[in-house]
Amino acid sequence: MPKEVVSETARRRRKPSKAGVVLSERLYIETALRMLHEHGRDGLTVRRLGAALGADPSSLYRYFRNTDDLLLAVGDELVGRALRGWQATGDWRHDLRDLGLRIHSAYLAHPQAAILTASRVSGRANEIAADEAVIGVLRTAGLPDAEAVRVYHAFIDQALAFAALDAAALALPHTARAADEAVWQATYARLPAGTHPHIAATAPRLIARMKNSAYPTALDMLLDSAAATLARTGGVRGAGGVRGAGGVPGPGGDTV
Repeated sequence: MPKEVVSETARRRRKPSKAGVVLSERLYIETALRMLHEHGRDGLTVRRLGAALGADPSSLYRYFRNTDDLLLAVGDELVGRALRGWQATGDWRHDLRDLGLRIHSAYLAHPQAAILTASRVSGRANEIAADEAVIGVLRTAGLPDAEAVRVYHAFIDQALAFAALDAAALALPHTARAADEAVWQATYARLPAGTHPHIAATAPRLIARMKNSAYPTALDMLLDSAAATLARTGGVRGAGGVRGAGGVPGPGGDTV
């Protein structure tokens, strides 16, 4: 049976492993992220973690119930990275757009981890903090609770769904990703107007846009809908335009 997860105080008293490191929950999370990046989803095993840390593989169970518990902690770490430096400014639209882009970007920085964790619910501290922040921004803006929950649901699922979609593209081998992108130029750009008039008419724009993530556009559409709901329900109208959101990399590595 797995060993009982020990307290943080007990963890700090651990002696260095054979690799000269003091094991901790954070070290396991960081090592898991590195191994996912280097070896992909199939490369994250208890045995490999132990070898990377110079520790007995069973040491994992002092900090996590199992590898799935570790993956939930990895997902929560990505959310935590998205939250670093984020603060509500009082401009609800800016705050949500900034947070959405941060979440999307944090997951895309670790595509293999994103594929495994974007669809999960951990109930851990960072995830809860993000949920509290989003719902708080919406309620403070003046949305009734039912509408705040409706928009929150769409907001968080949209951010994570695009993170998983775009991460899957980034996780492809370079040759496969390049081949997918080439289809737009090699196939769609050559479709005749006689058989595909709408694609032919928009082909240059399709080719220019489809290599980038659609998330910023979809996010703005969601925020437009929320603004319309605020206006209809008598809440605070969107304060100004979108400020300082910056760009995020699309699946092809371009900034949008």
